[in-house]
Amino acid sequence: MTDFLQLQEKSILILGVANRKSVAAHVARIVEEAGARCVYVVRDDAVRAATAALLAGRDVYTCNVERPEEIAQLRDALAARGERFAGLVHSIAFADYSEGIKPFHATPRAAFLQAVDVSCYSLIAVADAVKDLLEPDASVVTISISTTQMASENYGFMAPIKAALDSSLAFLAKSFSRFSRVRFNAVAPGLLKTSASAGIPGYVDAYLYAEQVIPRKEALRTEEAAQVAAFLLSPRSSGINAQRIVVDAGMSINYFDADLVRRAMRPE
Repeated sequence: MTDFLQLQEKSILILGVANRKSVAAHVARIVEEAGARCVYVVRDDAVRAATAALLAGRDVYTCNVERPEEIAQLRDALAARGERFAGLVHSIAFADYSEGIKPFHATPRAAFLQAVDVSCYSLIAVADAVKDLLEPDASVVTISISTTQMASENYGFMAPIKAALDSSLAFLAKSFSRFSRVRFNAVAPGLLKTSASAGIPGYVDAYLYAEQVIPRKEALRTEEAAQVAAFLLSPRSSGINAQRIVVDAGMSINYFDADLVRRAMRPE
């Protein structure tokens, strides 16, 4: 099959490209190679300038999702294009760790609420804003994390926020079902080597540890998560709705790897 994804000539809205290492950038490349037309939304003019070479020749809009007026302006600008989108990629997350990683019970209120706004509520706000610009059977894909139940100290307070993002999928899918067949799903990757993750205190050590836990002893590649996102955007995944697809290369089944246990209990 030369057109397995069936995305030829379909328009896809991509939110969250920050650089070539971004999950969103990988997803966009895959769907463009499948023949889709991508329209990009980045945070501000600084990001647009930084991604100018990467996104050369593409249509790029700016929108700071913390500002409702900018979401409204984005909707109007997209509406003026006169096209409908078959897919939307929401790859936006932010947490302010400028005060360092604190015990969860000491999470700063302002930082937590900002992270909820940017990382979770933005999906709801953008979906509502562009609902009339989506194809009746469009696919919306967001980027989550492989588990929100593990108290990973180096990830700070983001896991509960990603849990809220995951939960919102069911409610968005239900509310949109009253007037469309738009689907909402999440790709939930394990630890990835991205520019954003590199800024999380202690993340590098966790990433290297994950390499040891993964059965193949090789870290998850961003490309692997992006391929699942591309599948979820395509009509091939039409039966999947309100789900999170874990992409962790088997890490979650191997925490008690005999070699890791031995090294932990009897360090040399």
